[in-house]
This record gives sequence, C-alpha cells and structure tokens, in this order.
Amino acid sequence: MNLDELLVQVIEPSRVQRHIIIDALRQLGIEDVEAFDSAAPALARMERVKPDIVMSSMHLPDMTGTELVTQMRQRPDLAEITFLLVSTETHYRYLEPVRQAGAIAILPKPFSSNDLMRALQGTMHYISDRQQEDADTLFEGMQVLLVDDSGLSRKFVRQILTSAGIETVVEAKDGAEALKYLDEQLFDLVVSDYNMPNIDGLEMVDHIRNHSSQPTVPVMMITSEQNQSRLAAIQSAGVSALCSKPLSYDVMKQLIQQLVADRDL
Repeated sequence: MNLDELLVQVIEPSRVQRHIIIDALRQLGIEDVEAFDSAAPALARMERVKPDIVMSSMHLPDMTGTELVTQMRQRPDLAEITFLLVSTETHYRYLEPVRQAGAIAILPKPFSSNDLMRALQGTMHYISDRQQEDADTLFEGMQVLLVDDSGLSRKFVRQILTSAGIETVVEAKDGAEALKYLDEQLFDLVVSDYNMPNIDGLEMVDHIRNHSSQPTVPVMMITSEQNQSRLAAIQSAGVSALCSKPLSYDVMKQLIQQLVADRDL
C-alpha cells in the first residue's frame, strides 16, 4: 500500500487547524481526505465508507477524542480502523485512556512532517500486513500470552499481533491470571501491560523469572510510564523489551522479531 491509496478522515473543530492537517497530508501525497468539525457526522460517514485512518483532535464539540476512539473500538464494524490523535493536550488523565483504547500515534500540535510521516508509514505497514492472506512464517506457530486489565487495550494489541502474523493469542486480565496460564502451558512470548490490579507487570515478571517453570520466556512490557525510577525497576526485573504507548506497529513488530531471533540462538 502507498500513501496515495489511503483514505484519511480528519476531525478537527478549528477550520485553521483542519487546513493545516489537510495540507500536511497532501504534501505527503495523500489526496483522499474527508474533513469534519465534530465526531457524530464522522461516525455516520464511517458506517458507509470506512477510512484507513482517523485523525482526530482531543476536544470536539460533541465528545472527546477518547470517547470517539472508545466508541470505534466497541463497534465490530469500526474496531480495526486506525486512530491518530492530534492534540496540544499533555495531561495524563486525558492521554492515558486514548493510549489504552488503541491510538496508533499521538501527534502534538504543531507536528513536524517527519512525525506525521513516521506515524503514516507505521499505519500503512499495519494495514498492509492485516490485509495479507499469508501470515509471516517467522511467527508461525507462536504461542503468545497477552496480559492487560483493559479489554479495549487487549483487543487493540491482539489486532497488532494478528496483523504481524501471530495467530495463537491467549488473553489474561491481570498478572494473577497470567501466572495461572503460565503454569498450565508453554508460551513463546508474554506481552504485558505494566499497571494492573492484583499482580502488576513488575510483580508478574519477578515471579516468572524466579518462581515459574518458564523463567526464560521473553517478556515484552507495554507501558505509558514516564517515571525513570519505575522504568529502571521494570528493566532490572528482567523484562526482555519495553514498548511505549501509544504503540508503534513497526517498533512492536521489530521487537518481537528480535526476541524470537534471540531465543532461537
């Protein structure tokens, strides 16, 4: 898939900002752009014609960007549409729900051409891999344990994994349930959130490395954590890779490929 094949839906209440975003897209060769100033008409349009990408502001007249992507993820016909947030918002309480719901990128205002290109390229690879009938043979037969207390987040991460060619994914809603699964069957990879109730990601990794029957299983930790001391604690606990939210499809696929290659050595 090429950039000029993408259909992009831009939802932005400011006419000036809409023009800036549309001009940036067209400079990269994307001509098929539909613009909306609020979420409701955009959702109605999605029901008839599904865009490849939705680029939305956080603060819309009729709902927030968080509410928009959550509605999309809860509807089977819209769940797989990629979502990019374009916003000046920096507050954790606004951005974290968007990350959890599965934004593929969060672009600041103003964003650079390079930022936009990276986000679009990752999105194109995600869409292209998802549309391929033949799975990546590198991941053939892989057994992955996906751990996250957010159902929306698990759904989105599972879509990324299946797009990459991983067909067998077992889901656990927290670290406690994950440890039960690890006692029952072998896995090639554990992909886990960090912040979870009961047993969080850090406690789960410590148990896997020191008390489980699979101490060498690769663990990829997904987190939006910014505290450097907590990130250092995660790394020292024995995680194999850290992946930041919002998830980059290209980065996540590369990390999985590296983890698989390292384990095969």
